[in-house]
Amino acid sequence: MTLFLENETGEDLPFDMEDTARLVCEQALEQEGCPYEVQVNLLLVDNESIRQMNRECRDIDRATDVLSFPNVDFETEGVFDIDEDAEADYFDPDTGELILGDICISLDKVREQAEEYGHSLRREYAFLIAHSMLHLCGYDHMEPEEAARMEAKQEEILQTLGITRD
Repeated sequence: MTLFLENETGEDLPFDMEDTARLVCEQALEQEGCPYEVQVNLLLVDNESIRQMNRECRDIDRATDVLSFPNVDFETEGVFDIDEDAEADYFDPDTGELILGDICISLDKVREQAEEYGHSLRREYAFLIAHSMLHLCGYDHMEPEEAARMEAKQEEILQTLGITRD
């Protein structure tokens, strides 16, 4: 798996952010049975930057914790049956990797929500990455049953990695 991480904030959290992101991404892909080598882009921003993106992309004028920008149009969530006609849209021609999509996380929200929910910064950061990876794999949470399925999958990813609500 190739992870491209860009931290626009210049701030760090008190753990290896790239290593944690890679672990969570790889576990999500393993759990979903992804048969491809994958590329994921992770952008770390502040509340004002994610608010601007949320406004431009979703017409919601407020900061949010995470935005997901899937590159693959899944017919069925978590089923990696990619039509040969769409391969040029989904695979990096130089590496052959599936370009899964982009994740954008507000580090301000990571701090706020870790404190609000009473768990570690690493747990909140990993949770947001797990959540977004499931979006990149075609999952959504618009309906209650979809939300329940995503929540269970997120928890399984984090439990498998031992990233619990300390």
